[in-house]
Amino acid sequence: MSTDDLLTRALEAIGDDPVSFEAIRHLTDPGPTAEAMTIAEVADLLDVSAHTLRYYEREGLVTVTRDGLGHRVYDAAAVRRLVFLTRMRLSGMPMRDLAHYVDLVDAGDATVPERLDMLIEHRDTIRRRIRELTLSLAATEFKIATYGGEAGPDSVE
Repeated sequence: MSTDDLLTRALEAIGDDPVSFEAIRHLTDPGPTAEAMTIAEVADLLDVSAHTLRYYEREGLVTVTRDGLGHRVYDAAAVRRLVFLTRMRLSGMPMRDLAHYVDLVDAGDATVPERLDMLIEHRDTIRRRIRELTLSLAATEFKIATYGGEAGPDSVE
């Protein structure tokens, strides 16, 4: 699944509700009684394909154990990591940066300053992209209005 497809599906899932830290925390915290999940359950939870999950595993971004039959078993830590990975991909973070970030996480607490720097830089990139998209939306709304259509409810007049 392409990043564009993933973004479209995620935006449809949240609708017009603002995304908060609590929404992410809820998604990443299955609670103390959380049971292991199958690949289908995780794919459904994150709204990605099983192929995407296998790809992240193949790239070494997440470690997944196997049951006695060889089926993937996702524990809470794997799901939390996948939530982060899928959100970063949605935001446009390149796979090479994700791989570097995961390497830093796996290297331990001594890498926290470098991880923080990476995330601050990525946040700045996201904010710039949001401004660019806002301008693109305004231009699109202007053209729609020019052709006699109705501008959307969030359009700048």
